[in-house]
Amino acid sequence: MSEAKVGFIADERTQAISASWSSGQEVKTILICNNAMLCMGLNHLLADTCFAVSETVVDPTSLSLRCPKTTPALFIIDASASTDEMVYTIRDLTTQYPEARIVVTADHFDLSFVRRGHDAGVDGFYLTASSPEVLIKSLELVMLGETILPASLVRSMLHGMRLSAEAQPQANKAMAEPNASGSRANSLSAREAEILGCIMGGAPNKVIARKLDVAEATVKVHVKAILRKIDAANRTQAAMWATTHLPTNGVSLNA
Repeated sequence: MSEAKVGFIADERTQAISASWSSGQEVKTILICNNAMLCMGLNHLLADTCFAVSETVVDPTSLSLRCPKTTPALFIIDASASTDEMVYTIRDLTTQYPEARIVVTADHFDLSFVRRGHDAGVDGFYLTASSPEVLIKSLELVMLGETILPASLVRSMLHGMRLSAEAQPQANKAMAEPNASGSRANSLSAREAEILGCIMGGAPNKVIARKLDVAEATVKVHVKAILRKIDAANRTQAAMWATTHLPTNGVSLNA
């Protein structure tokens, strides 16, 4: 029954949206997906619900041309490729259809993508391994103005907050010892400083590798070296350390 659990959070954006939708009212829905099997599955799951799929598109940039009079209430987006381009797409849809809700679905979510996606306008995150009942209930809650997160993501976020709280005394100690911290920063190579800057921004290894045009395995090696040099147990601690000790002029993504 654990898969049936969802978490929800409220923010200024959702609070500003009046919950004008009522249960059972038809919701004009558009699927943005290039996975044929996933599209078929979603269409099947939504067939006998209030979520009426009016369009299934692969390229959302053509949506306004194909359906100039379309006023969707809900977008369901395949976010299997949780990339910067996906975040840009979500931001564009939010701008073009400010009243529409947006739900993204994938078999897993990176926390950095969740943060960026939520900032871009995503109202719900749905794991494809969850049950159909969870999908429908999540969509209903989204239409009522809630922001939905899978329970596993909520647990990960709480775990990260706990690690941050535990790491805070160490951060305070590091700030009281500027000479030692400075020597750690100086021990980082230029490339390690760049990668640490990316980690501080929440980027996963795959995104860092693409931005720096290096292999993902190379990024992993650098990350291990960074954690060792600054005496950090994980990426969260490394990011916290970087906010106070990494020179801002030492971070560049153009190398």
